Amino acid sequence: MTAELGPPRVEDLGGGLYAYIQPDGSWMINNTGFLVGANGVVAVDSTSTERRTRAFVDSVAALGRGPIHTLVNTHSHPDHTAGNGWFPGATIVAHERTRAELVGPRPPMPAGIFEPYEPGELASAPPFLTYTEGITLWVDDLRCEVRHVGTPAHTTNDSIVWVPERSVLYAGDLLFQGGTPFLLSGSVAGAVEVLESVIAPLGAQTIVPGHGPVCGPELIAPTVAYLRFVQDVARRGVEAGLSPLEAARETDLGGYAAWSETERIVGNLHRAYAEVRDDPTGGEPGAPVDVPGAFRDMVAYNGGRPLTCRA
Repeated sequence: MTAELGPPRVEDLGGGLYAYIQPDGSWMINNTGFLVGANGVVAVDSTSTERRTRAFVDSVAALGRGPIHTLVNTHSHPDHTAGNGWFPGATIVAHERTRAELVGPRPPMPAGIFEPYEPGELASAPPFLTYTEGITLWVDDLRCEVRHVGTPAHTTNDSIVWVPERSVLYAGDLLFQGGTPFLLSGSVAGAVEVLESVIAPLGAQTIVPGHGPVCGPELIAPTVAYLRFVQDVARRGVEAGLSPLEAARETDLGGYAAWSETERIVGNLHRAYAEVRDDPTGGEPGAPVDVPGAFRDMVAYNGGRPLTCRA
């Protein structure tokens, strides 16, 4: 029997900053956040389903501090953007590549990849205010820096929301707390670069990861260590002539086996293989790879069972 998930919770980070945490942080169950000012609310990401996004909006409304007038998307994945249409009247802000990913054609996901879930009514609502490097949002007199991280990492279009005066970072899916990082649509090498050269130097004391509990900077080092582990497995796998799935099956995850969604090792290896091969196209950060094929391999690694999705 599958244990019941706990209800989403609002965590007060102080000074009008909040995290909205959705247990258990697994596939399609993301975190969001919001920043409250005198004239309304800035939200950071929506969620994967109508039910979950409406619950988030209702939680914000329960504070009685005005409408959500701005929604920032940290990247284009559906667990962070599918509910955009449930923020009527909000200005939806994101990197220009996030918009391009949401309005452009995408290959259909093969059937049977995820356990079935009920998305509800989800009207398309891509960002319509975009930037290339970043913008500054002001919540009353509080400066909030929305920054593109500069290179593909979790995706090709990741942004962060950094509140320097409060040392609070909304990291999107650059960080997972308790779950396995996922780089299939971004870059393993790029994620290492971003975490070491962009995220760590901020010195954030409070981090809202894309999935899992609120944490601090102690999450950065083990995430980088996992990514370097993936790179090492990929190099050895390529040298041995193994496929990403074969290499994953032969790999002892060690302590990383305690993280949820261990099947992501396969998707991460698909990405890392492209980066370590002597291939000027596949090695480019964020270059297209066979995403449906990688997901089929993750299902195979999972014993042929669809990936757990409790959205």
